[in-house]
Amino acid sequence: QLPFIESGGGLVQNGGSLRLSCVFGGMRKDDFNIGWFRQVPGKDRIPISCISRTNGNIYYEKSIKGRFTLTRDDAKNELHLQMNSLKPEDTAVYFCAKFGRCRDEDLGGLSSWGQGTHVTVSP
Repeated sequence: QLPFIESGGGLVQNGGSLRLSCVFGGMRKDDFNIGWFRQVPGKDRIPISCISRTNGNIYYEKSIKGRFTLTRDDAKNELHLQMNSLKPEDTAVYFCAKFGRCRDEDLGGLSSWGQGTHVTVSP
């Protein structure tokens, strides 16, 4: 059973919005950093946002800062990514994952992700 189950992707026009959700079961929130990365098939994984387990701070990759918002619902073991002002270059598969590194301008060390959810932004 995958540790994360992502949902909420879809097709949206340039400038539109989507809200992605991730359910992570059986894990305590303080045990790890958690966040989202995205990947275009055939290209590298790009970490885009995470919540630090040590201080609860949220960090964003530069290209999404100001447009995307990461939140966590501890009561439901859910992670959400509100994506506004979407652009065609945001088109990718989005994954929820554990992050080995989650600090300012240093997001990475990805492990344990789900099957992802597809986001397509049309021009």
